Amino acid sequence: MSYYIDIATQSLNKVGEELCGDKVEVFRDTNRTVIVLADGLGSGVKANILATMTTKIAGTMLIKGESIEETLDTLMKTLPVCQVRKIAYSTFGVIAIEPEGTCVMLEYDNPPIFVLRKGKILPIEKREISFDGKIVQRSSFQLQEGDSLTLCSDGVIHAGVGETLNHGWEWEHVASFLSRQTVKTADQLNQRLIDACAKLYNYHPGDDTTAVTVKLRAPETLSLFTGPPIDPDDDSYLVQKFIKQQGKKIVCGGTAANIIGRELHRDIETCLDYLDPEIPPVAKIRGIDLVTEGVLTLQKTIDRLEAFRQKLPGYDPTREDGATRLAKLLINDSTHIQFFIGRAINPAHQNPDFPAALSIKMHVVESLIEELKKIGKEVEVHRF
Repeated sequence: MSYYIDIATQSLNKVGEELCGDKVEVFRDTNRTVIVLADGLGSGVKANILATMTTKIAGTMLIKGESIEETLDTLMKTLPVCQVRKIAYSTFGVIAIEPEGTCVMLEYDNPPIFVLRKGKILPIEKREISFDGKIVQRSSFQLQEGDSLTLCSDGVIHAGVGETLNHGWEWEHVASFLSRQTVKTADQLNQRLIDACAKLYNYHPGDDTTAVTVKLRAPETLSLFTGPPIDPDDDSYLVQKFIKQQGKKIVCGGTAANIIGRELHRDIETCLDYLDPEIPPVAKIRGIDLVTEGVLTLQKTIDRLEAFRQKLPGYDPTREDGATRLAKLLINDSTHIQFFIGRAINPAHQNPDFPAALSIKMHVVESLIEELKKIGKEVEVHRF
């Protein structure tokens, strides 16, 4: 079985620093996914440069098929060592996962990776690889559906030093915290960890603090239908193809909703229990998980997804407007998203100075697709 590899990462910069001295890079191809976290010595610009160099070298070599030994040899020969403290200018951790769940982890002076299975820390057998006196821990094992791995920088296990704790949070405390969390997505687990760190630091991080969480999930398909087909004779075919898809189903736009209602002989009921001055109300159609207005709601959904991806204000999952409900479904309840896009032009969505190919609706939908790809979703598009 091919799994979906759900990845989330977030950092807290050391107080007073504009750049984070930690760096995370994710590399994907059809054969594997490689995640690298590097922690540059110190903080600020120099640490950021060294961490970035480390992630680029390790990730690029591994994703191109270079052996672990060749990759480590290149890293060890490239990374300088502080002559005063006799430690590397950058530590790192690597997680490489094959589509069927085979996992290889490399750890060089970073906090040991947390591996969770069914709410418990999974002990992983590791062997040492030595390069010029530098020791790298290597492990290989088979992931199972629902397993999660959390790779973090020193800032996580040092959280609270000098603020709320004498000796920091410590690895065992973090492991206990992670074990108590019951969440569905990598982002939910990672966000809780970073929020806890920020609180322990009293919101004044004494070190760059980064966590990246990887969760192995079974694929979840979500289908979204918007816009009428160019040829009205295709309405029935499109609806039947759409309705037969597995997983949750979303309809965006009044015309699309009317086509669904007519072809399936189902009523459309407007919901007025939650009103938002900026976003039109949602509706209900039996068998459809969410029915929203079209262009305005889709644009607001893009804004919420951007805020979610960049961890900025603007995405509040407690709200119940159409755009937030759509964003939550796309973020939390899907790994693979299928778009069923009708290409007929609604005059209300068309700038007369633009050619048909650049209609406002099409531009918004394409922007939504690109944003979903940025947050790691697998997207397939059917146009009619």
